[in-house]
Amino acid sequence: MRIMRRALATDPDDTTARIMWGTNGRPSGSRRARPSRFGEVVKIAESIAGLGPSALFLAQKGLFEQQLTLPFGAPRTILNVPIGGARRCAAQSWPIARFAAIKQAAGVTLNDVVLAVCGGALRAYLLEQNALPDRPLIAMVPVSLRDDDSSGGNQVGALLASLATDLDDPAKRLAEVSTSMHDNKEVFRQLPKLQQIALSAFNVSPLLLSMLAPSIGSAAPPFNLVISNVPGSRDPLYWNGARLDGNYPLSIALDGQALNITLSNNADNLDFGLVGCRRSVPSLQRMLGHLDDSLGELERAVGTAGKKAPSRRRKKAGTTPAKRS
Repeated sequence: MRIMRRALATDPDDTTARIMWGTNGRPSGSRRARPSRFGEVVKIAESIAGLGPSALFLAQKGLFEQQLTLPFGAPRTILNVPIGGARRCAAQSWPIARFAAIKQAAGVTLNDVVLAVCGGALRAYLLEQNALPDRPLIAMVPVSLRDDDSSGGNQVGALLASLATDLDDPAKRLAEVSTSMHDNKEVFRQLPKLQQIALSAFNVSPLLLSMLAPSIGSAAPPFNLVISNVPGSRDPLYWNGARLDGNYPLSIALDGQALNITLSNNADNLDFGLVGCRRSVPSLQRMLGHLDDSLGELERAVGTAGKKAPSRRRKKAGTTPAKRS
C-alpha cells in the first residue's frame, strides 16, 4: 500500500507517470541501521525468559477470566472446509462517513463497526444457506504492533474476536464485538513486543498445522475467517491525472478458510474485497447485499439512519451484480 501511494499523486494536475516498482521511497543513504544479530539474539532470549510468567498470565486471561479469545473456540461452519482451486471475487464501496457516524453514536472504534457489519452480513448469509451455528463466528483480525520507534518491515499481530453472529439485534451485536476486541487488545497491550508476536503465532498456528497435516482438519477450526482492514490513503489519489476510483483488496482463501474479507480506505470510501472458494462458498456475490443491509440495520439501531452522507458508489469486480430476493 505504501509503494502504491508513492507511485500516485494527490494533485490531479501532476502528470508524472511513476511506476510503483520503481519507487523505493528514500535514498539508500537514509536507511536505518539494522540491529546486530547479537542484539536480536539477546532480545529473543529476554523474551523467552519471560514466557513463564506470561504463560500463566495468558492462561488466567483466556481460561479463567475469558478476556482472551483462544483458538479452537470457533464453531464449525460451511466456510471451514477443504477448498478447491477456483475462486469467486466480489467487491463494493461504501462511504466511510456512514461507518464513522455509527462509531460516534455508539462510542466504539471504526474497526468495531466494520466487524459488526461483517458479522450481520455473515449471519444473514448463513441463515440463507440454513447453516448458521448456535455459537458466534470467530474472526482472526490482523492488527498493527508498530510503535513510534519501530524500524522498517511489517509488524502485524493476530487477534481473535467474536462476531456475535448468534445475536439478532444489531446494536447488541456491535456492543459484543466491541467488548471482545477491547478485551483482547488489553491482553496484548500488557505483553512485551516479542511475546505479542508469539501470541499471534499461537493464534494462527493451528491453521498452519492443519495445512501440513490434513487429518487435523476434523478438529474444530481455530477461527472461521480472516477480516482485515488495511490502511489506505485519506486523500484522493491520481496517476497521470486519472483518479483512483476503487482499490479492492483480493486476499487469500486457505484450506479450512474458504472466505476472506479484506477492506481498505480510499479517500472518502471503504473498498471491500471478498474472495471465496467457488465450490465451498455458494453465491458469494449475495454477501454484498447482506453487507449493505447489515450497515443499514446498524444505522437504524444507533439512530444514524437518514443522516446526510455521501452517496454510495456501487463497484463490483469479478462478479455479476447481486440478485436481491
